[in-house]
Amino acid sequence: MSGERLDGLSVRDVRVSFDGFTAVDGVCMEVPAGDIRFLIGPNGAGKTTLVDAITGLVGATGSVRFGDEELLGRPVHRISRLGIGRTFQTSSVFEELSVLQNLDIAAGARRSWATLARRRRGVPDEIAAALETIGLTEQAGNLAGTLAHGQKQWLEIGMLLVQDARLLLLDEPVAGMSHEERDATGALLETLSRDRTVVVIEHDMDFLRRFARSVTVLHAGRVLSEGTVTQVQADPRVQEVYLGHPVDAGSARTGREA
Repeated sequence: MSGERLDGLSVRDVRVSFDGFTAVDGVCMEVPAGDIRFLIGPNGAGKTTLVDAITGLVGATGSVRFGDEELLGRPVHRISRLGIGRTFQTSSVFEELSVLQNLDIAAGARRSWATLARRRRGVPDEIAAALETIGLTEQAGNLAGTLAHGQKQWLEIGMLLVQDARLLLLDEPVAGMSHEERDATGALLETLSRDRTVVVIEHDMDFLRRFARSVTVLHAGRVLSEGTVTQVQADPRVQEVYLGHPVDAGSARTGREA
């Protein structure tokens, strides 16, 4: 990917409603190319729904642009082909297949029929590169079901890499991981951000403090605060939300104030 353009994500006035309930209420967010943006907030803040809107899983109004491409209104598979990849809280690897087979299946989504039909010798370059990046080269022949929890999360990220995902949307990637696995995942995010843009939904505040380059805090479907980790931590409104005190949702701002 070293020769490809690095793009940022622009979210403008995005709204998502379900039967009269507004889950995402006019969110604006600018994620620069190469950023590691952490998206945080209490349960029900709208974090996952916002990512669902970006990836086409739910309908939304407003605008979401990745580079020069408008994403809203496109079907899920076309958004994926524009280089948008996401993981979910529950791993979706094929546990009965090997690590290599998982990556090969994922890579097949971007191959032509002629390439798929051709007998291959050895491991394709893009798969070998992904294995090295996620640290699973030695486990390539192992069944995915035998991997440790953290390794399964890395494999899922690798499945996005072989599809040429340039925007990675990761939903709680370190949930349930050991300290060592969290450290390795943070290092992986830093590696990925060299030629990709990364957005992470996360509840682990220690992980956020160590690896986030910028943070957006959602509350009641709106942007409550945004900035560096230090700026967000110092925001009294964020402190109120995380200490459990009531906060007026109407005071949440949609700008880049922190």
